[in-house]
Amino acid sequence: MDDNKVKENEHEKHDGADIEEEEEDEEGHKRFVVLGPQVPLKEQLELDKDDESLRRWKEQLLGQVDTEQLGETAEPEVKVLNLTILSPGRPDLVLPIPFQADDKGYAFTLKDGSLYSFRFSFTVSNNIVSGLKYTNTVWKTGVRVENKKMMLGTFSPQLEPYVYEGEEETTPAGIFARGSYSAKLRFFDDDGKCYLETSYYFEIRKEWPATQ
Repeated sequence: MDDNKVKENEHEKHDGADIEEEEEDEEGHKRFVVLGPQVPLKEQLELDKDDESLRRWKEQLLGQVDTEQLGETAEPEVKVLNLTILSPGRPDLVLPIPFQADDKGYAFTLKDGSLYSFRFSFTVSNNIVSGLKYTNTVWKTGVRVENKKMMLGTFSPQLEPYVYEGEEETTPAGIFARGSYSAKLRFFDDDGKCYLETSYYFEIRKEWPATQ
């Protein structure tokens, strides 16, 4: 749903320190601009709360932020709740995260040559998360066969989980496509903060399992 950990911007400082952003001037020279300290979203919303026009502007900019989901920290928090596997003619398979392997060690099983899609549910709290994305890297017998990276977007804190559904795909087909696969799933943001990193195994078989 890059397997290498995204490096944090070396010029960005957290924990209330001033944040520096790189930009170029008219002559193409790079310089760093101090943007000021990162502060909790709750504190930002409290500023000038009696100014009606400013309050409306913040609502347009941020959307409907659930203030109950705002903490005292400036760091956003993302919790990935579950993965649902959707396939035409099959009941939805909801898998809590972290995955629970079966007695063979597999998180789930897919039928070869079948249509499927993944749907994730996740919550955001404390602050806005910018540039949330996920990568899903898959290996078969030690050879990388898929390395998917998907940008999900920017999300404000709210109690109701967000839902993302990927595009429909087709599992590989044929005797050589069947067997055991290993995979690594990661969720992280533009700052390189990782919210989930989990490894799992799945199987592709000739037929769907009788129960799953």
